[in-house]
Order: sequence, then structure tokens, then C-alpha cells
Amino acid sequence: MESDKLKASGLKKAALEYHERGRRGKIEVISSKPCVSQLDLSLAYTPGVAQPCLEIERDPSLARLYTAKGNLVAVISNGTAVLGLGDIGPLAGKPVMEGKGVLFKRFADIDVFDIEVDSKDPEDIIRTVKNIAPTFGGINLEDIKAPECFIIEERLKAELDIPVFHDDQHGTAIISGAALLNALEVTKKNIKQIKVVFSGAGAAGIACANFWVNLGVNPDNILMTDSKGVLWKGRGDEGRNIYKDKYYRDTDRRDLADAMRGADVFCGLSQKGILTKDMVRTMGEQPIIFAMANPDPEITYEDAKEARPDVLMATGRSDYPNQVNNVLGFPFIFRGALDVEATAINEEMKMAAAMALANLAKEEVPDSVKRAYDDMNLAFGPEYIIPKPFDQRVLVWSASAVAEAAMKTGVARKMIDIEEYKEQLREKSDWTREIMRKIFIRARRDLKRIVFPEGTDPKIIWAASEIVRERVAKPILLGKSKQEILDLFEELHHEPEGIEIIEPKSSFRRQIYVNEYYRMHQRNGISQDRAALDMRNYINFGAMMVHMGDADGMVAGVSQSFHEVLQPALRIIGPRKKGGLVAGMYMLLQDHKLYCLADCSVNINPTSEELASIVKLAAGELKSLQIDPKIAMLSFSNFGTVLSPESEKVAKAVEIIKETRPDLIIDGPVQGDFALDTEFMKKRFPFSDLAAQAPNLLIFPSLDAGNISLRLLRKLGKAHTIGPIMIGMAKPIQILPVGVDISQIINLTALAAVDAQELARREKGEPLMESLLV
Repeated sequence: MESDKLKASGLKKAALEYHERGRRGKIEVISSKPCVSQLDLSLAYTPGVAQPCLEIERDPSLARLYTAKGNLVAVISNGTAVLGLGDIGPLAGKPVMEGKGVLFKRFADIDVFDIEVDSKDPEDIIRTVKNIAPTFGGINLEDIKAPECFIIEERLKAELDIPVFHDDQHGTAIISGAALLNALEVTKKNIKQIKVVFSGAGAAGIACANFWVNLGVNPDNILMTDSKGVLWKGRGDEGRNIYKDKYYRDTDRRDLADAMRGADVFCGLSQKGILTKDMVRTMGEQPIIFAMANPDPEITYEDAKEARPDVLMATGRSDYPNQVNNVLGFPFIFRGALDVEATAINEEMKMAAAMALANLAKEEVPDSVKRAYDDMNLAFGPEYIIPKPFDQRVLVWSASAVAEAAMKTGVARKMIDIEEYKEQLREKSDWTREIMRKIFIRARRDLKRIVFPEGTDPKIIWAASEIVRERVAKPILLGKSKQEILDLFEELHHEPEGIEIIEPKSSFRRQIYVNEYYRMHQRNGISQDRAALDMRNYINFGAMMVHMGDADGMVAGVSQSFHEVLQPALRIIGPRKKGGLVAGMYMLLQDHKLYCLADCSVNINPTSEELASIVKLAAGELKSLQIDPKIAMLSFSNFGTVLSPESEKVAKAVEIIKETRPDLIIDGPVQGDFALDTEFMKKRFPFSDLAAQAPNLLIFPSLDAGNISLRLLRKLGKAHTIGPIMIGMAKPIQILPVGVDISQIINLTALAAVDAQELARREKGEPLMESLLV
């Protein structure tokens, strides 16, 4: 119990710190146009801004051309039904609404303003939304309790000419509807004959029942229950909620246990634990259970399977098969609606979204999705009836189906070519952003021991606790006193369970390390006494642990400089190949695209041959992540426009790579901004291998150029980075950058763990799994 309290306390601290650090909250507004000169300012605001204003006054439809309206959705809530928290009010619900905005942006590149309305009166909310509607291309209603949510949505749909969608109702209905169709196909049941029990008669339950009826379920075969039991005629509360009234039945069944007897399908949108194993045992053959209470289902997957091994089960959780997740719905439905400038999201569009998801689940699953979920056997069947949220194909299938339905039913203002639209959607998805997710999955397959020499640093203590909780690795912390570290865990409200703590000064391995270190460096001026002195340095001690096999990798640098970690690592671990080099690479996320930058960390002024080696190391890293490297060799010169020793060095490196690795797409020397502008490259340098596609791997000619560029990008461009990722080391060593945050420590630990897995396979002579760090 005490352990659970510590974990809960740690989670609370992590969640609060996540929302607080840096810019407060989870969202911000960023200008999509330059505003750095007087001319820019005169165009963005007065006097230039008057021109689009006048054009929109003349033709209101031009607002989508000259403003963000066409890609902007309002997330509206009054906080009366927030997740599992209930009526917590509009302000307390704001973090959830911001989170919704993050999902819109992340999955469909849709911008969001979250609007929290301080009123429980439907008329107030309707009036507010109508008054602000000109700003938006669509309205997403969120976490508004029933029955008010029905009234608000119906009125707004009737009175506005933009899409209005209550996700709590229709999102769950659409996703569960797609899952139902496939569950019935797997179990060979007829949708018109199945008997269905709904647990929960709120917004989501009623919307699911309505949608399932539209799919073909016979309404006479539906029994719905609420907190008082079965909705049966004569119960005495008929007529109080017109939306529930249609599901009152002439029946002698009174409670959920009665309703479940002989049922084919259970659809739960109620509360944790309400469905018992005994109830499940009374269901028909091959029962279907959708237990979707959030965050804990009506019955656990394990209990349902124990009661009925033939059950087909879906929940709202990602740790069980068949996750019914609303993120499979609302981003893509709005994407399709906005792109055809739809005036509404009608039943046909919802049905199209459900059918698209159902059909996609029956397609062969790409290896990239299988690897992301660590399941190479993923295929349509009892444990895969609905696509995974991180399947990049959902955007293409669902958004295009919704757009096509909008055009066919006459609610689209804009007609588009669907095949061209699908291609545009494919280009919109840059799913290399899921790299870290794949790495985490890989790390969990075989937990490796990762040593942290700075074991008393609060960031390391926090990260170590999260690493254990996320099952990324087995942390080993070094410190002067074990009790001091344990006291810090308690003080910081983190759980030390699963974390090994070592005191180097009293370790029985200390003298062994001293002797081995002396043996390694006795011809480099290191005496036995000096070896003993060097082992007092925890970075040296940690590196020796890795060298001797007492740890599988090391992560360090939170309180020391890059050089203070790199030098001991090179001295004790060294490069993988004798006489080879080590390099550093950063992953940088900018405008939804992933770029890799090398070498920004290690090699000060590499020769042509060394640049070629850096290219091979970095390209191998990308290939291991299932990314085809397209490489730009950067310089101040473009393909010989200026001849100098610096640019000729880069040109020679390109020649070396083209001779030794003709499989790689590479060109240079080229200036960085030109390399990333494919339109310019096609016009100015059509002969270049980079004219057809922009590079994703940028190689810098010197440490000056790379390090300065990286730091400016992070500061001025607000790019998100992972790194430096050390490549070329004989054993896994990752060096933390100055000011590192907890998530970066965890990311680099996962990379070290996966590298250790592959090293172990090499040493055993086993085939490599897509080696990550080559």
C-alpha cells in the first residue's frame, strides 16, 4: 500500500511538472508567416491587413483563403462531465481541453482554440458558440453532461453552417461501431439477430446505441441499464429524458445480471467492476464484450477471459487487445470535413469513418506498425478488430472516406479529387516521429543494466524511478552513501523499488577495476596509484562497470560537462573499430518533420575520410530505424560555386561515399537552406540527387558549424531534439546535454538499452534485429 502511495505521488509530481515546465500548459500560438521586418509588419497588420479584410467582406468564403479559419477547431466545454472526474468546472477541465488540442494537432495537423464556458445553462452555451462561430472551421463539444449535451449539439447543428461534433457521443459510437462490425465477422454473428446489453445511459451510451441501430442492430434486441437497473416500461421515470425514452422496454428483467443472460454483446460505458465473471458466464456462445469505462473497464480482460475463454474483448486501454480509442475518430473526421469545407458532419460521414476503420483493420498490417506495438503476428482476428492509434494509414483511410461522403451527400462546399487528396494526406504524415515509441518497445524485450554515475542528482533519481515504471531498463545508481540516495527518493516522493544502488568506495569490485584500468593504461603513463585515484571518479567507475560487463551501458552528464564524460568513455570504452572514430547525432523535430544532424558533438575538424566515416555511421543509424537516409553534405558553397579547402573537403567526402556506398542518396557541398528547399533545388540544381526529395540527414563540415547551428535552432526555432546520440562506441555510452530534462534522460537510456541488446546479439553470433546504433 505504501508503495502504491509513493507511485501515485510520483505520478502526480511528474504530471504537474510536465504541465508546468517551460511555457505553461501544453499549447501555444505560433505565427505561420514571417514577422521580422517593417515590411512583414505592414503586411501582417496595418496597413496591409486591410486588403484581405476587404476581400472577405466582399466574399466571406475567402476567409478560408486568407485566415486560419479553415484549419481551426474550437474545443468547447463547461467541465460538467470531465473524463472520470465528473463535474469539476470549466477552469479545472482546461488541461483536458488543451490535451484535446494536442491530439488534434498531433494526429491531423488541425489547430485548436480551447474555450471553457462558465455556465451550465444550455442556452448560454449555445449563444456563446454561435457568437464565436465565425472564427472557426468546426466546433468540437467536449465533456458536457447529458442530457444538456444533446440539446446543445442539436441546436448548434441546426443553426450553424460549420461542422458541430460532440466527441463523447459520436467518437465512441463510431470507433465501437467499427469494432462491432469486425467482431461480428470474426464470431460469425448476424447483426440483425444479436442481443445487446448497454451498461450506461449517458451521452456515450445512448449515442452508441443509436449508431449501432443505424449499423443494423435491431432496437428491439437492445436492453439498456443505468444506475437504477434496466430501463423497463413501468419503472416510473419514463418521460424525464426524451433521449433515453426510446430504450425503455417491456421486459421482466430488472438489473444488469438479468439483462446479461443469453446476451451476445455487452457494451459498457459506465463504471469500473460493474460486470462480474458470473454475469459473463451467462452470455451466449462466443460473447463479445466492449468494456469501455475510463480509466478502468467494467471487467478486466483477465477476468473476462477466465470466465469465458471464448470471449472477444475490447476496452479503452492500450495494454489490452482491441483498444477502442476516440483518437481513431475525431482528428480524422474533422480533417476530412475541413478539407472539403463541409457545413456539417452528418450520419453518412460518421458511417463512412466507421466503415473505413473496419475495412482498414482487415488489411495486411505493415511491419512498421507491428514493430511499433512489438507484435509481429498482428493480423485481423479476435485480438485485432480495430486499427492501432499509431497506424499512419488511419489518416488516409478515414479522412478521405469522410471527405468523399461529405461530397456525395451535398454538405461539401469544395469538391476535390479523392485520389489526389489521399496522396496529400500521405505527405502530411511524417511518422518518423514515432521513433522513440519503437525504441521503447524494443528496450522492454530484454531489460538491460544501465549505470548512472550521478546517482544523487534529483533528475537522475526521478528518471530512474520512471525508467523502472516504464520498464525501459534496470537502473544502477552510484553514490557515496546508499542511505543518502534512499533518503533522496523518499524526499522527492519517488519509488526506489527495482533500482540497484552501489557505493564505489566500498564495492568489492573496486580493486578489480583498479587493476584492469592499470593494465589497460600502464604504457600510457598511468601508475597503480594513479589508477586507484582515477577510480574515485564515478564516471571512470561507471565506464569500467560497462567495460567489465557489470553494467550493459552508461548514461551520464547531468552535472558534468560533455568533455568530462566523453574523455573517460573514450579512454575506457573507445571506438567500436580500432582506429575508428566516434560521432554524435541529434534527432530534431521541426514542423512535424524529423531531421538528423551529425556531427554536432565530437569531431572538431574532420578530414574528408572522417566525414565519410561519420556519414556511414549516421546513415546506418537511420537505416536501423527503418528510415531511408537522404544525405546533404553541408557547406557555405553550392556544388563548387566557391572553391576553398573547406568546400573541397566536403566534395571529396561525397566522392568517397558515392564510390564506397553507391546505395546511399547523398550530395553536396550545399548550403543548408537550399538543401531543404526542393523547389529551389529543382530550378537551380536539377542535376543534384537532392532535387527530387529533401534530405533528412544533414552532415556538418566541422564542430563549429554543427554545434552553433544546433544551438541556434533549438533556441530560435524552438525545435525539439533528442541527443546527442553517441554512435561508433564499442559499448553503449550516452552523454546527457546541459539542462537535460527527465524525458531526455529516459530517451537516451532507452537508446543505450537497445544498443546493449544488439551488442549482446553480436557477441553471441546471433543475427541482429534492425541494429539501432551501428
